[in-house]
Amino acid sequence: MEVLELFPRYVLKGNLAQTLLSSLQVLAKEVLKAPERSPNASHKLAGQLALQLELGPQQPAVQELCREVILPGCERWIRHVIDRLPPQGRGPWAEGRYGLQMVDLWLNVQRSGDYNPTHTHGGSFSGVIFLQVPPQINSNSFDGQLCLYGPEEWHIQSFRTGMAEYVLPVPGDFYIFPAWQP
Repeated sequence: MEVLELFPRYVLKGNLAQTLLSSLQVLAKEVLKAPERSPNASHKLAGQLALQLELGPQQPAVQELCREVILPGCERWIRHVIDRLPPQGRGPWAEGRYGLQMVDLWLNVQRSGDYNPTHTHGGSFSGVIFLQVPPQINSNSFDGQLCLYGPEEWHIQSFRTGMAEYVLPVPGDFYIFPAWQP
């Protein structure tokens, strides 16, 4: 006998190179010194956060992040899924039949009392990168953790389990997933 995992959801997890993480942390500090110079991204977020600022494609750290991590990460996710399909079922995802491009990238600053509720995004892919995590965010509490939800309500009495996965933020860790993933 074997237990089959049906209808899996795929999330790509990685860790930034220390040099890139450091460059992004420096960029974040520079942006936060003069937030008025960056477009406000508050209207794009589902939650109530202290500060949400767009990061521009002209910034070298952002260019490197997109070129070396985000777009290759999306491509890796696509390849993982395609490799599990029979050739006739690959449709528009066949090699060379799609192109990836960055649309938005923003910096979220969360402080005590801020929240970001369960939500989805537009576009094809979304992701999270943790640049800095305060020490009070730890495995003893759900506070501050990234939660990825499944398609069904969690209900232990009817064995609907595993519908929420909590991820403890670690500086440099990143996650890429389909934009429809709650």
